[in-house]
Amino acid sequence: LYDAFRPLLFALPPETAHQLVHTGLETVQGTSIEDRFQTQFRVESDRLQVDAFGQSFDNPVGVAAGFDKNAELPIILGALGFGHVEVGGVTAVSQPGNVRPRMFRLVDDEALINRMGLNNDGADVIGERLSNRRHNIDHCGPIGVNIALSESTPIHEAPSDYQYTYKQIAAEADYVAVNVSCPNSEGMQELQQRDSLSRIMDALTTAGAETLLVKLAPELSDGAIEDVIDLVEIFDLDGVITTNTTTERPESLDSTEQIERGGLSGAPIEDQATKLVQYVAKRTDVPIIGVGGVSDASGAYAKIRAGASLVQLYTGLVYQGPTLARDINTGLLELLEADGFD
Repeated sequence: LYDAFRPLLFALPPETAHQLVHTGLETVQGTSIEDRFQTQFRVESDRLQVDAFGQSFDNPVGVAAGFDKNAELPIILGALGFGHVEVGGVTAVSQPGNVRPRMFRLVDDEALINRMGLNNDGADVIGERLSNRRHNIDHCGPIGVNIALSESTPIHEAPSDYQYTYKQIAAEADYVAVNVSCPNSEGMQELQQRDSLSRIMDALTTAGAETLLVKLAPELSDGAIEDVIDLVEIFDLDGVITTNTTTERPESLDSTEQIERGGLSGAPIEDQATKLVQYVAKRTDVPIIGVGGVSDASGAYAKIRAGASLVQLYTGLVYQGPTLARDINTGLLELLEADGFD
């Protein structure tokens, strides 16, 4: 059905198509259609369960930050078979993001470029929304909240900005991902430096923050990654997410849209993202969430074999459609069986 419907969606501008899908999912959330989705798409197996950073996940496949920016869809995404959802990025204040057009399909490459600019409703609204829905959220798996720097906040005030956002969403978040690697927001690159990141983490831990993860950029040098891993140990962080979108453009790209400015995601960054999972896994014992190019069971399995406890996707959902979580989880069971793993 999605194969038949996709050409109609792809005839629309990418952000318009996303909003149409978003509205459709929100409309059926809490209805009998959601119950039908649960029956059709959720794969139940003890072999898929994962325990990580104090949470229990029914399966390792999650939705990456950016798909559900304002925490409006976690219940229906759980019904589609995902084991967790990371909402956001959330900033202290609401912001409109960058000027449209700001999302582009690279169809020949099964990729996206986005320069959305962290458009969201703000921490106050999103925290309250999660609180109001918490009694319905339990069955959809853990909810992570990705927090980022407000566009209007000077870099030197970043620690207090992140701290405010954390306080507004902490009670409803099963984990918090500290995003200092968004390539489409002014000043973010500076936050990845050791001193800047250390001040942010210090502000969060001072506020009593628990279950903190940090999200890496793929362009970080080996030395910069080592700095982040040092801070993971110093602040006793709970996990690492690797990786964010990339500003680099691989030579393999065929689509003319590759000239657009923004973060590239999807199939072209899959191998690089998996290698970064392996690099980080060899240097830390904390759980890793592997992100980047996941669109099938073999890709998810490769990241898990490289050291990821969980995987996330976004672009794959655009190209493969709503059966993707089910297809990956079914495929993972087959791969475990084939390789003789319990």
